Amino acid sequence: MIFKDKKSNLFICDSLINPLEKEITNIQEFKNQISSFILSASGWRKVFAISKDEEDASEEISLSDKYFSALIALSLAKHLNCVSDEEINSNRINQNIKNKKVVIAIDARPTGPQILDVINRVFLSLNIEVVNLFIAAAPEIMALSQVDKSIDAFLYISASHNPIGHNGIKFGKNGGVYSKDESQILINYFKDFVNREEAIIYVKNLVSKLETKKLEANLSKIEAFKKLSLDTYKEFALLTASQPLTKEEYLKNLKSNISKKNIGIIGELNGSARTLSIDKSFFEELSIKIQTYNDKPREVVHAIVPEGENLEMCRKLLEEKYKEDSDFVIGYVPDNDGDRGNLVYIKESTKRAEILKAQEVFALVVMAELSSMRYNNPDKKMAISVNGPTSMRIDEICKALDVEVYRAEVGEANVVEKAQELRDKGYIVRILGEGSNGGNITYPAKVRDPLNTLLSIINILSNRKIFDFYREKTHYNNDSLTIENMINSLPKFITTDAFSKEAKLEVKSSHGALKALYEKEFLSFYKNNSEFLKEKFSIYSFEIVQMEGKNCLVGIGSEFRTPPYRGGFKVIFKDKDKNNLAYMWMRGSGTEAVFRILVDVKSENLELYSYLIDLHTTLLKKAEK
Repeated sequence: MIFKDKKSNLFICDSLINPLEKEITNIQEFKNQISSFILSASGWRKVFAISKDEEDASEEISLSDKYFSALIALSLAKHLNCVSDEEINSNRINQNIKNKKVVIAIDARPTGPQILDVINRVFLSLNIEVVNLFIAAAPEIMALSQVDKSIDAFLYISASHNPIGHNGIKFGKNGGVYSKDESQILINYFKDFVNREEAIIYVKNLVSKLETKKLEANLSKIEAFKKLSLDTYKEFALLTASQPLTKEEYLKNLKSNISKKNIGIIGELNGSARTLSIDKSFFEELSIKIQTYNDKPREVVHAIVPEGENLEMCRKLLEEKYKEDSDFVIGYVPDNDGDRGNLVYIKESTKRAEILKAQEVFALVVMAELSSMRYNNPDKKMAISVNGPTSMRIDEICKALDVEVYRAEVGEANVVEKAQELRDKGYIVRILGEGSNGGNITYPAKVRDPLNTLLSIINILSNRKIFDFYREKTHYNNDSLTIENMINSLPKFITTDAFSKEAKLEVKSSHGALKALYEKEFLSFYKNNSEFLKEKFSIYSFEIVQMEGKNCLVGIGSEFRTPPYRGGFKVIFKDKDKNNLAYMWMRGSGTEAVFRILVDVKSENLELYSYLIDLHTTLLKKAEK
């Protein structure tokens, strides 16, 4: 039997042949290959394409990567207490029912089905109940894991925004990825298994004993599982959008508002997992017009990360559609797993489509959601949780709306954990996320979702009283209710694009040593140039902030960071009244072999921005030497 997805025309596996039929012949070489993995709480990533070319769109993976996939599954199984070290060491396969349920899925990458096939077989061989969704958007699998309380964990095969030849793994439960600490447990299990020949032998024997009828039965349920997940996701997306109203009240108000002001959306889906999700039917049921393009899985027509030039196709499509139908004013492009979508919009003053930068997308959603929440909760304690490199334009918006801002280290799990900590203290935390990537997380969701992004903007675009409330709080005069005017009402900043060339540096030093040397170089620079900075840019002081997990520490020196020193590092510059003017930020990427840097400057001060990005780069290069 061969399972073939009807909509995607893709095979989940080419046959029922055992993928671990061959054994690893060079164990030491296999062990050494673990260095090709990036293992972090944000996700495990490597190039899985058999050629090891990150742009290779072929489906084949190596025998080593099949065994890696099996050991990944074994790591989660151990975490769920479905297998013990004693069983692995003795090569004893316990066939008892484990009473554990795991949901698994892939994004639309070519190597996904082969990785999924191996992982599925390991779980089934261990008598774990497997809900197999095949291709699903990240918010979809996470919504199912949040709503269905019988699900113990999810395992999602994806490399998000990385090039097509990459793939990876995200683990989590109850709608969100594992915390930094829990993720480290999985990483430790995986490293241990790769270095234990007993574990390699165990997964080979485990998969070989799987009965064909058991695998066939699981594959035959995929269509039903997929329908369940889509229905669950649709209900959860409506629940998320409707807060603080009931779903019925929200739908009534939205449809009433849209009947007065039609809105159309372009979705350039770039062959992502969103091609098999709810997008089209979801918006159509809300009476919102939608036109999708490149809407078949793996119909990848440009680079995956939805930033900069990769939004150009969507921009052109929106502009053409707007000429036909002026209701179409916004477009979106997701990454391959569909958990974020950055935007293009129609600029009414020019009748042309423009690309929104990631930080602007996040700021627009924050403005929309916080204005609505403050309008409906005039006296409640409210807060927002964001990552370290989120632009300070968020602070300006929040100040106007009496909302407190809290920052955490880069990583979805960190901002989600910080937000929950704030809720436990009595705050309303409706919106959170990572402005540096443009994706917002809207409570009760625990993952970014372009549907939430779009609905936040549509809600304010179709509701004048919320925009008027924001204008009153910020003393913004222009009352035209267009996306262009909403953007113009935002605080003005210049911020490095996270995926621009200047945002990445190749750094070989250890993170701890680099930060220590950077501090030394910066303090020397500031001592020699403080008067110049004061006279030229009105910079009177600075502070250094270091972010690890959900915590932020203010101070200089290694005592304000902990091994392995991979947290965010920020230098904030202040004016004579101690107001923040700009910051320089840096952190080693958790999902790519690069060091990310970013500069954020208030009031569109291009001269200061250029000065600081050059300074930041120079100091890092000196520290590296």
